Formats: sequence, structure tokens, C-alpha cells
Amino acid sequence: MRPLTASASVFFRALLATLLLALAFAPLPSRAATPSPVSDLFGKEVRLLPAERPVVALTFNAAWDEAGIGDVLAVLRREGVPAAFFPTGQFAERHPGAVRAMAAQGFGLGSHSYSHPHFERLDPGEAAAEVLRADRAIRAAGRTEPLPFFRFPYSETTPRGIETVNALGFADLEFTADTKGYLGASRGMTVDRAVRRALDALTPGAVIQMHVGSDDGGPVLDALALPRIVAGARARGYGFADLRAYAGRAYAGRPCPFIRSGQLPHPTPYSAYSRVTLCT
Repeated sequence: MRPLTASASVFFRALLATLLLALAFAPLPSRAATPSPVSDLFGKEVRLLPAERPVVALTFNAAWDEAGIGDVLAVLRREGVPAAFFPTGQFAERHPGAVRAMAAQGFGLGSHSYSHPHFERLDPGEAAAEVLRADRAIRAAGRTEPLPFFRFPYSETTPRGIETVNALGFADLEFTADTKGYLGASRGMTVDRAVRRALDALTPGAVIQMHVGSDDGGPVLDALALPRIVAGARARGYGFADLRAYAGRAYAGRPCPFIRSGQLPHPTPYSAYSRVTLCT
């Protein structure tokens, strides 16, 4: 091999120095952010999500019939907006196809109890059974792993109730504002008022509660309001939070089969729900 000429040697030394300098100042590869454990949200009622930028979470309770659900899913799909649904266990048993459609389109499933009782009237064993029985029904209908979020019926939270759901692996996720669309036109609510209630509550990390279904047979106002809420939030510079990003390691989106275990405070007639294995 012929030795390098002086000029070639200088050139390659300069090239090597340039490459070393570039490597020295190159940014380190970024690591994916480690999700915070859902237990960070334990011990309190969560009405505002941790957020460093203007985002809002859209959530829908489901306890009645299937009215409006197809319209809501169509709007969310068309607009590319994430959302989460909080069905009751009884709703999941009556309308498994609706819950399956929510999950199949990639929307998270929270829990709104099994039978929508007043939790302040339940003892710890009854409260735990409500949570776990709902979890079983939602898993069976959705055929996926629900989010580790529980929303109390009537938003009636108590320290004892929160402690119960936390012990079963759920954070209590309530809401910043309710559109009140569930009241329906028969009780004086309008689409305009529902939209205004949602947009007036916008703040980084806001959680908006809406409802699907109808308890009076009238139009589902939140389904009618949803396109305007999405457009209004975007016009104000807001994006949309996906609750799956707040679920931490407790949620992996696993399909069936699955198990959630919960330790009831003491033996009760509800102990059958202390270990849930379903959807095999």
C-alpha cells in the first residue's frame, strides 16, 4: 500500500477531527418518558389532570340506553379526538355491543360503578363489590383491559370511598365541569348551554363530563354538542388528552384473558367479587 501524501494526511486528520467534534456535541438520544404510576393520583378526588400544556379530556358516562353513542363515536373518529367512556356494569351487561364498539375504536373504558348507587350509603364491603362487579362486566363487554379510573355515581366522593377504590387499584377521576346535557330538553337544558358549560371550563388538564344515552327518550344533547365543543376547544388552542397516558404501568391495553384482584376489607357476601377472572 502506498503511503498517504502529506496533503492527504492533513485532509483525513481534519476530517477525523470534524467527526469527533460533531459526535461530542450531538444530542443524546431521547428516552421515552416513564409514565407516572396511577397511584400518584390516589388519596384524592381528581378534578384536574396534571398538564403542562393546554389539553382537555373528554369523558362520557353511560348508564341508560344506546342513544347517541353511534353519533359520538362517529364525531370522535372523524375529528381524530381521544376520549374515554365510563359505563356502569349494568349498562355493559345490557349493551355489550356498545361497550365493545367503544373499546374497538381505541377509546379507554373507565368505570362508573355497577348499579349507580349512593356510595355514602354502602359499607366498605358493598362498595368494593360495586367496583369489582363493574370491572368484571366492563371487561367482559369490552374484551379489553379497562383504565384504572373510577368515577363515583353522582360524584359523591368521600375519603372512605376513595380509600376503597384506591385499594382496588383505581384512581378516582371526577370532572372539572359537567355539561349537564343529561338533563335533556325536557328539563330545560339546551345544546347551546351544554357547549358553553364545556368551553367556559377550559383550563390545562380540564376534564369534561358528558353523557351518552337518554333517560327520557329525548335527543342526546351531548352528542349534538360534541362537534361544537371540539371545534371551540381547538379555536382556543386546546388539544385533547388521552387518559391512557395517565394510567401509568397499571394499564397496558391487554386483551383477554385478564385478572384484577382486590382484597376486601373483611369477609362479606360480596367476597365472590374479590377476584375477577372473565372474558376468557
